Order: sequence, then C-alpha cells, then structure tokens
Amino acid sequence: MSMQAGGVGIGARLRAARERRGLTILQAAEKLHVDARVLESLEAENFEPLGAVVYVRGHLRRYAERVGESSAQLQELYSASTSGGVHPDLTRIPRAERAPEATRFMMPVLLVTVAIALGGLLWWLMTLPRTRPQALPAVAAPGTPAPPAAPAAAAPAAPVPAAASDAPPTSSSPAPVSAPGPTLTLRFSAASWVQVADAHGKVLLDGLQPPGGMRSVSGAAPLRVVLGNAPGVALEVNGRPASLSGLVRRRGDAHLSVDARGTVSAEPARPAGE
Repeated sequence: MSMQAGGVGIGARLRAARERRGLTILQAAEKLHVDARVLESLEAENFEPLGAVVYVRGHLRRYAERVGESSAQLQELYSASTSGGVHPDLTRIPRAERAPEATRFMMPVLLVTVAIALGGLLWWLMTLPRTRPQALPAVAAPGTPAPPAAPAAAAPAAPVPAAASDAPPTSSSPAPVSAPGPTLTLRFSAASWVQVADAHGKVLLDGLQPPGGMRSVSGAAPLRVVLGNAPGVALEVNGRPASLSGLVRRRGDAHLSVDARGTVSAEPARPAGE
C-alpha cells in the first residue's frame, strides 16, 4: 500500500535520496549488510515480504539514515499506511471435532486386555518345572581294556622364562587436542542485524535477528563480530557478560574482536570499498 505526502511517497523519497548519493541498489545493500531485495521492496513500498512491522520499521530507519533521508517523516508515512490494516477474526477459527463416544472407551478396554495377557504369560513362566540335566555314567564296551589310572599328582611344569625384549616401551598417551575457541551468546532485546566469523573467515552467524531471541556460536579465535543495533544486544563470552561500553559507534553499530582468552575489543573500521 503506497502512502504519499505532497505527491512523494516513501519509495520515491528513498530512491531519490539514494540516487543523490550516487549509489546503486547493490552498493547500498552492501553498505547496510542486507539483501538487495529488501531495499527493492522498500522503494516499491511492498512491505509484506519484509515480515512483521518491527522489521519493516528497522529496515526503513537504517535505509533512511544511510541515504540522508528523514527517518521520522518516513516512519510517520508508514504508520499512516498501516493504520487501516485488517486484523484476523480469531473467533472464526475452526475447532477440532470431538471423538465419538465409542473411541473414548476403546483405549481402556485395550489396556485391560493387554494387562491380562501379560499376567497370564508371567504365571505360566513361573509354574514351569525347573529340572537339572543329570550326567549319565560312561559304560565301557565289552572286551575294551580299562584305561590306566591317572597319577596321584602331576609334577608342576617348569616356568618358561619370558623373552626379554630389547625394544623400548612405547608411549600410549593420546595426542594433544587443541582447545576450542571462545563461545559467544547473544541475547536480543531489539531487532538487530548480526554477523559472526571465525579466524579462518568462516561465517558462523549472519542475518537479522528478532527481539527476544538468543543465538550461541563458537569458533576459532579471534572471532569477528558486527552488530547493526548494538544497544539492543547483550553479549556473553564463555558464559560471562561482556561489556560493550566504549565499543559502540555513534550510529549504534559495533565492530568487535574476541580473542582466545575471551577479551572483547574494538575492531578497526574497514575502508568503504571493502
């Protein structure tokens, strides 16, 4: 739904501001760390693919600030465009039909039948006669001489000396295992875009996280962390809270580095072309 003020709508104002900055859709999306389709939806005023209202407002605010447009005015336009929305009628949700009376009584009868069968099987097993097999005496064939009697006590065999081994004993200690990297736990009180990568450049977490959520990742140190809305994120390292005081930039984002000991520090800002 397009909402215009003075003939200029949300999408047209964003597009004009972006073009004044000399940015394409892809360049603006790269600087905001979002998919280009998000910015296309904002400029087309097609807000449904962006999800809930809180996500739309977050994308709208960040895009407006990036291209130098008034975030407050665009938020007012968006509020006016959604004020006439239709809410679903929850009273007309179909209810599941109740099970027939015969089905409710079938389960108790089946349980009683199984219990009786198990009891009868147990009684039959307990009443079986317990007989032990008896060994029959060996009967020699007629005309067969009796075997010679065994000696009273057999002489113990002489112990055989163990062969001395010249080879040195081998060590069976296991190979050392490298210690795992730090574990990060992120709790979101507000929607925030997050990216976490390990020392090898492997991306462990990437995307917009909803408020009230929690994510936990672990990887090889140092970990590189980028928070789009740092005031709305609580960070824990190895189960201990980590303070972001002095690490948040003026526009609310934070670029952090977490070493193997769990120390959190500010990561130097990268050039705009990277």
